[in-house]
Amino acid sequence: MFIAKWRTDTPDLAPATFLIFFFFSFFFPVGFAEPAPLRLVDGLTHCSGRVEVFYGQRWGTVCDDGWDLVEAEVVCKQLGCGQALSAPHGAYFGQGSGPIWLDDVSCTGTEAALSQCRDLSWGSHNCGHGEDAGVVCTGFAELLPVRLVNGSSNCAGRVEVFHKKQWGTVCDDSWDLTDAQVVCRQLGCGTAVSAPGSARFGQGTGQIWLDDVNCAGAETILHECRAKPWGDHNCNHGEDAGVECSGVTEPPPIRLVNGLNRCAGRVEVFHEQQWGTICDDDWDTAEASVVCRQLGCGAALSAPGSAHFGQGPDPIWLDNVNCAGNEAALSECKAQPWGSHNCKHGEDAGVVCSDVPRIAPLRLVNGTNRCSGRVEVFYGQQWGTVCDDYWDISNAEVVCRQLGCGRALSIAASAYFGEGSGPIWLDDVNCTGSENALSKCKTTLWGVHNCRHGEDAGVVCLGVPEPAPIRLVNGSNICSGRVEVFHEQQWGTVCDDSWDLTDAQVVCRQLGCGTAVSAPGSARFGQGTRQIWLDDVNCAGAENALSDCQARSWGEHNCNHGEDAGVVCSGVTEPPPIRLVNGLNRCAGRVEVFHEQQWGTICDDDWDTAEASVVCRQLGCGAALSAPGSAHFGQGPDPIWLDNVNCAGNEAALSECKAQPWGSHNCKHGEDAGVVCSGTPEVPPVRLVNGPTRCAGRVEVLHSQQWGTICDDSWDLRDAAVVCQQLGCGMAMSAPGSAYFGQGFGRIWLDDVKCSGKESALSECTARPWGVHNCNHGEDAGIVCSGNLHPCLVLLGISRY
Repeated sequence: MFIAKWRTDTPDLAPATFLIFFFFSFFFPVGFAEPAPLRLVDGLTHCSGRVEVFYGQRWGTVCDDGWDLVEAEVVCKQLGCGQALSAPHGAYFGQGSGPIWLDDVSCTGTEAALSQCRDLSWGSHNCGHGEDAGVVCTGFAELLPVRLVNGSSNCAGRVEVFHKKQWGTVCDDSWDLTDAQVVCRQLGCGTAVSAPGSARFGQGTGQIWLDDVNCAGAETILHECRAKPWGDHNCNHGEDAGVECSGVTEPPPIRLVNGLNRCAGRVEVFHEQQWGTICDDDWDTAEASVVCRQLGCGAALSAPGSAHFGQGPDPIWLDNVNCAGNEAALSECKAQPWGSHNCKHGEDAGVVCSDVPRIAPLRLVNGTNRCSGRVEVFYGQQWGTVCDDYWDISNAEVVCRQLGCGRALSIAASAYFGEGSGPIWLDDVNCTGSENALSKCKTTLWGVHNCRHGEDAGVVCLGVPEPAPIRLVNGSNICSGRVEVFHEQQWGTVCDDSWDLTDAQVVCRQLGCGTAVSAPGSARFGQGTRQIWLDDVNCAGAENALSDCQARSWGEHNCNHGEDAGVVCSGVTEPPPIRLVNGLNRCAGRVEVFHEQQWGTICDDDWDTAEASVVCRQLGCGAALSAPGSAHFGQGPDPIWLDNVNCAGNEAALSECKAQPWGSHNCKHGEDAGVVCSGTPEVPPVRLVNGPTRCAGRVEVLHSQQWGTICDDSWDLRDAAVVCQQLGCGMAMSAPGSAYFGQGFGRIWLDDVKCSGKESALSECTARPWGVHNCNHGEDAGIVCSGNLHPCLVLLGISRY
């Protein structure tokens, strides 16, 4: 009894309890006979926060060494907070103070309390408070999923319950309106209208899970009601039970009037097509909190009465409003009937909110990594989904930004990542795209929707923040000009202070424009307008993007547009053409290469099948059968262009291989090299350009010895899947078009590509003839494959969610 008292009244230990506590602490320092009390501090709810444990008459923290979801499960279980959602490290919920009681905690997950886990040595650690462990729990004991099927809405239909990973029905024996009311409550569907039996909504299949259900009516979930054991019944599916609920009605609108901003003022509510006020009887911060929540205005600061914001007009709609404080809308609180009051407008209630809404946590579920999946938002101590009504790329951009997952690549609707369970929290989300959190976008009220989980919204993000886009303007081609960078939705220039060839090299690399030739300043390519975004740029030279280089803060400079920086890059040259001469067909003969407007031969020094393979690939002539030298196909004319050619064998063109400089050799034409190819065209090579890794980027294909792009007409996930497979890059995650990875140049080789998804190479898919299209490079197709996991994510161990 003493120990039980100590556990419930920990902070104020009675003298007798203290002696017993001291006895256990002194003589049994390695642990507790009873579980050590826990608490979660500084979280959004009582079921999330920094983990603290009570020992030696003091609260202390837990070090995050070895801390993972297994330990978090034990904490959530001990606190009655449902399942563990995450186990954040690094003092995610702020640093604690006082002792660090536990380190290297190792639980199996079956323990009832954290103090029952192994390897506990109280107070022994090698940590600082920057390593304090945290936990986020679901906040409730997990509810048994229930759904209504085959009805006219998501609030009517055959009752089905999920058990042992399988949906099954409920028998209508003893089924009545009281049982139906529990179902409607659990689904957030208002009140029960009817409880039809006899398979009114069609017969189900599979298991009949429940029979003789007998609810008292106050239960919050169906499985709290009395019933036969799971699967024990004497029914058939002709007796499947159903429910019709009233559905969810929109809460009456409210507004705040006469305040300094939209989040302060006299409270008015809209009823029977008329705005009216609320009497201040019993009005306090609990009611104000609900008003602020409903309006998305943050926390309640005060709840002034006595017409603090002026007297409103008739009518006075509500009196004696009594909220618990956690309701989603004021209409959910208890009150006198509409229009019933004993007040005057001198008692009109008001509210002052903080106007800083708390950001609701997000997660992506069932995707290939942490940056793709079904969108779920944490609200009311529970994770729930988002309906796909009006779900678009602007909404997805906000989700990706909030999660630190870079740009949005695509949206997914119709439960593409599987159906969620529990509440559907948001519907009709309408983001501008500039918000830093989804909960700051316009939307319906929390929990108000007309959807089912078959409409759960999803997102695919790039996975890493994208570098700021750049372009070269006013040059002679796309690889020369004034440097401009895109930031905060507008293009701006770069100041030439400290601008040099090293900085220019990064620009050329980012644009895929070869090497830097020069780095002119003083607005060599004309003066830009509007913002000067960067100054004192200082690149090391190895960066992949200009925004990775050191520089002043965005927009901070001491320049004018007469100092705009420019770049001249070498550009990307197409490989020199080659041909095979004097053979039986176009895929066999003496190798000749075109350089300086003249065909010439290649010397056979070091010439073998590796080099021959590259020639055959470049010509689309299949595999190399042999690489004869000694002018096997006859001696060619001068010049001899190449000697000592050395290929790895996987190059796309002969000009990518190592060799002596053009025209430098020690050979005669009696050593001219030849090739015999199989003549079966090899699969045209594909590559991905301008992405963060080799498995994401603009799709380019090699044809007629030239790389070219693919038009995004009809481009979809099935086409992307073939490219990912061909490149050995795993699954296709998205297929962005509109030159998402930047515009290519040169040829557009393919248009109207249509793959079934089963092809082994893109060239096996149907498409228009090579080079026939109605596109420009603003329509270049791209892909993102699952094999594009960023090294940082791999190192952090979060390459899979």
